[in-house]
Amino acid sequence: MKPDVRITWNDGFAIAYQVVGSGAEDIVYLPGLVSNVDLMWDVPPYARFLERLSSISRLIVVDRRGVGCSDRFTPGTAPTLEEITDDVLAVMEASSSPRATILAVQDGVFPALLLAASHPYLVRSLALVGASPGWLRSDDLPDEWPEERWESALRSTTRLTSATDDVQGYIRSAAPSLAGDERTERALVSLFLNNQGLGASLTENRMISRVDLRAILPSISVPTLVIRREGDEVVPASSCRYLAEHVQNAEYLEVPGRDALPWVGDTEPIFEALERFLGVERPAATVDRRLATVLFTDIVGSTEKQAQLGDRGWKELVERHHAVVREGLSRWHGVENDTAGDGFYATFDGPARAIRCALEVIEHVRPLGIEVRTGVHTGECEVIESKCAGLTVSIGARVASNAGPSEVLVSQTVKDLVAGSGLTFEDRGEHELKGVPDRWHLYAVVG
Repeated sequence: MKPDVRITWNDGFAIAYQVVGSGAEDIVYLPGLVSNVDLMWDVPPYARFLERLSSISRLIVVDRRGVGCSDRFTPGTAPTLEEITDDVLAVMEASSSPRATILAVQDGVFPALLLAASHPYLVRSLALVGASPGWLRSDDLPDEWPEERWESALRSTTRLTSATDDVQGYIRSAAPSLAGDERTERALVSLFLNNQGLGASLTENRMISRVDLRAILPSISVPTLVIRREGDEVVPASSCRYLAEHVQNAEYLEVPGRDALPWVGDTEPIFEALERFLGVERPAATVDRRLATVLFTDIVGSTEKQAQLGDRGWKELVERHHAVVREGLSRWHGVENDTAGDGFYATFDGPARAIRCALEVIEHVRPLGIEVRTGVHTGECEVIESKCAGLTVSIGARVASNAGPSEVLVSQTVKDLVAGSGLTFEDRGEHELKGVPDRWHLYAVVG
């Protein structure tokens, strides 16, 4: 279940936030421009990131004014940095948080720095990911964009004809680990498109590009951790180092990876750094390995169907689709592991049950006017805190991505394991599965 979206009011603006978990300490999370406290939970890696944060603290997630579920701005207007900081203070008061660690990403770093400098008694520490004191090139920040490049980028925004293309371009640079993961990318595109209007974003980006907080850095005395992924192409390493060198009690740490967004890719090094920084004693994870069958499903042509039905009609259709899938999982003893927009990831104790569940789902969604593609694979999984993970899961997702409409596509392993079950198959040949070694023989269930 998604956490409840709460509302507090500040200067006449409704500010949306969530409170998750019940740890002794608070983390206030400022995600920056990519923010919608409701839709974040529809992006599987984002949901896992937030759940992990809430396991080590009481987590407070904020949509500042102008973005996500908070009140929006019309084109031509944008909040000031002080107003954004005031919104954070209002949420801390509404959530009864007397003192918190501020975890901020990219432009969320700006209000975090101002808050720590102006209200140090409210800030236990700062954890900053992809952090710079400003986004405009200067002698101190030589690798930031010059003013001409900012103006060129802002002008190009006014010529956009496809918001989706623009978002996907950003994902390629800021979240390259998602390449090939179509379902997660679609959920992330939806998050971006429900973040703020392009006209308002244009105004705010122009404002943000002028922010320069170098002068206040020496005034910040709270313990500060600056984290950057080594291959981050969005925020320059020199800017992160400058910030860490000019804040008292600051530590700079580079971790492996290419993604600018901390919840994409391998998050373990980031959590290890956060837990060490926060003094969290992490319990040993319960890990075992077992054979499991994974099933992935996905609605065919979902983008076109959404455009045809409109947002409300699409929402109703997805809810009916989800009900059909969950009914099938219940009947065939499948375990729902994750959903991403219109897709499901489930696990079964046996491959025959997974196939029969997939066939039933295909049949029962037809009256809704949709088709689904499905993929099944069986292999050894790591079970971490009751969830299956590892290469087997990745293979299952890739098998599903090769399936056609109303098709159950399975791996050779599955075909071999269900011999004698009465199921028949048609050879689909060998395939390369993106990111998976070797070539894989796939079969379609027929009859």
